[in-house]
Amino acid sequence: MNFVRTIAAVGGYTMISRATGFLRDMLIASIGGAGPTADAFFVAFQIPNFFRRLTGEGALTVAFVPMFAEMIESRNNYLAITFAGQVQSILLLFLLILLALAEFATPNLIMLFAPGFIGDDNRCSIAIELTKIIFPYLVLISLVALWGGMLNSIGKFSAMAAAPILLNLIMIASLLITPGILETPSHALAWSVTVAGIVQAFFLAVACHQEGILPPLVFPHLTPEVKRLLVLISPAALGAGVIQLNAFIGIWLASLLPTGSISYIYYADRIIQLPLGVVGVAIGTAILPMLARQIRAKEAETALLTQHKAMEIGLFLTVPIAILFYLLADPLIALLFQRGAFSVIDSEKTASILATYAAGLPAFVLIKILQPGFFARQDTSTPVKIAIVIVIVNVFCSIMFLPIFDQISIAVASVISSWLNAVMLATLLYRRRHIMIDKRLFIMTLKIFLSATAMASGVSFLMNKINHWLIGDKFEQAIAVLCLSVCGTVLYIIACLMMKIIYLRNYAIVWRNYR
Repeated sequence: MNFVRTIAAVGGYTMISRATGFLRDMLIASIGGAGPTADAFFVAFQIPNFFRRLTGEGALTVAFVPMFAEMIESRNNYLAITFAGQVQSILLLFLLILLALAEFATPNLIMLFAPGFIGDDNRCSIAIELTKIIFPYLVLISLVALWGGMLNSIGKFSAMAAAPILLNLIMIASLLITPGILETPSHALAWSVTVAGIVQAFFLAVACHQEGILPPLVFPHLTPEVKRLLVLISPAALGAGVIQLNAFIGIWLASLLPTGSISYIYYADRIIQLPLGVVGVAIGTAILPMLARQIRAKEAETALLTQHKAMEIGLFLTVPIAILFYLLADPLIALLFQRGAFSVIDSEKTASILATYAAGLPAFVLIKILQPGFFARQDTSTPVKIAIVIVIVNVFCSIMFLPIFDQISIAVASVISSWLNAVMLATLLYRRRHIMIDKRLFIMTLKIFLSATAMASGVSFLMNKINHWLIGDKFEQAIAVLCLSVCGTVLYIIACLMMKIIYLRNYAIVWRNYR
């Protein structure tokens, strides 16, 4: 599949996923606001997702996909499916043991992840109860990640990209169908997460079965291939754990701040995840198996161009979005979440965090694009070493800025550490001659920033002209935000055409040629 077409396919499903996710979060904000029950749910929801990065899309996938793809490429499908079956069985055994331990030690997990809940019996007891309900989701979503990695390895990206849509739709349905049936909306959400995991697992299992790659459930054995995977996965797991430590630190510190801080960070993060998912995750998902194939085929020049093109496309798409998020943070948050239990103060605090996160959006996406440059070469240790440095920087910045910025300090630390992460990844790849940081890339980046600056000037001018709409009712806010976004996009495209970043060909916008 064509690289850009693959990004578009994955990005399209991710866009739908993020859109349904917005609808879900709007309902959660309206019904639950940013109070103690909402904080308890977000902590409970984050705990299995913390482990998921180790057993799912994080450590397991980046080590497993290149090995599985290598076996498929060598046309040894029997070995590939047998290998996947062994990995699946070992993973399932590990997850069931982890689930039993977590259900038994849930109060300790809450004390570890949210020490600020200690002494607040209401938030603590609800968080414990919700975590017990949600934690089985970890088992299901880890299997989904394994099967999705197998599908991605054979060029089938749609099923895995569409799976999050099911989670959002089921969570939305739970909020609409169960009012008054369960104790709180958070309880309905917790149960819906586990139900969604079952549906997602069934959906991916059917997709794998249709492609003839659904692995069998076998008695686990440490075959040579599994041992090799464990060697690769160990540093990847450490790296994923270090990265998740950043998220853990954010929750840990936010739990010590006034009630609502966890919710503010969650809602701002949800918005920044839209372009990160549509652009960063889509490119990262597409580039990993593609780079792995090119490297195995000893197509070094092609691999360089693939990585180069990915970086340019990533910057081209995220720089203007970051500027729009910064400029429109206040009206955007007010439009999406300010209703029902979500107050004006909640909206203002969330918007300030979103504006801060916007400064790091290009870095967040570049990390997703650059990491596959290591993983495709089965180098899982280098990103770990970088991640350890990043965690230290993140902790230092979070603690240093906390007395000054309150909950915004967590976003500030995330932005600083993410830019450092991207720079370190790019520097090491460049030194190893795995990416090109040349005059062409520098000029392209400069053109992108100049085009985005022109867009920002135009949007700022328009904001002053229609400011009364931005503070009006919901309809006026929606029209104003839509108008500013569309005008900004048009201005950016015009600037990019003038800068010759893109061209018009047969009335269609196309990317510039590389040669």
